[in-house]
Amino acid sequence: MTLDFAAVLVEWRALLQGVAMTLGLTAVATLLGLALGVACAWSRLQGPAALRWLAATYVELIRNTPFIVQLFFIFFGLPGLGVRLSPEQASVLAMVINLGAYAAEIMRSGIEATPRGQLEAARSLALSEWQVFTRVVLPPSIGRVWPALVSQIIIVMLGSAVCGQIATAELSYQANLIHSRNFRAFEATIVATGLYLALAVLLRQVLNWLGPLLIFGRVAPTHGGH
Repeated sequence: MTLDFAAVLVEWRALLQGVAMTLGLTAVATLLGLALGVACAWSRLQGPAALRWLAATYVELIRNTPFIVQLFFIFFGLPGLGVRLSPEQASVLAMVINLGAYAAEIMRSGIEATPRGQLEAARSLALSEWQVFTRVVLPPSIGRVWPALVSQIIIVMLGSAVCGQIATAELSYQANLIHSRNFRAFEATIVATGLYLALAVLLRQVLNWLGPLLIFGRVAPTHGGH
């Protein structure tokens, strides 16, 4: 067997387009998914009974069904209800819903770890419940669970590979398109795998660097720093 990676790498524009689409889907899904996760975590802990039940049902439903089934339901099932989405819109929606459910449980654990004395001190300052949650509870809670959130974001990014099944032009779709042209399936798969690995490592580094900046307004000091 003779390997010919040049036949795949010559299609570098298609690969870059796939990488850009994968990163774009991940960026939008991360922003909206984390917001949804925080909202669901608050609902399960402090919301009214009906909202707690609704949030718990959503979390259990999404966490116990495959992502590809959720994606297919959104793209192929919703048109039966009169809702038609483009492949890109369906992919983003599926990724947001999936990340939101997992982020909700991760955030809930961080919120529940808030010391009671910290809450009582905040309330003694006559802060509203919204101010207590957004200013006192939420930032340190995110800090506690940030590594777990980063890992979940990486999982969602890698899971976006199945979005090619509905013709979303992300990285795996482009790799499949390339090997359909030159019949170099093994080489295309190896190149795509290497790109996913590089994206995962790079994204983890960026999120680990951004975490303290977003949460505390500063960048964590490097080893040996003062």
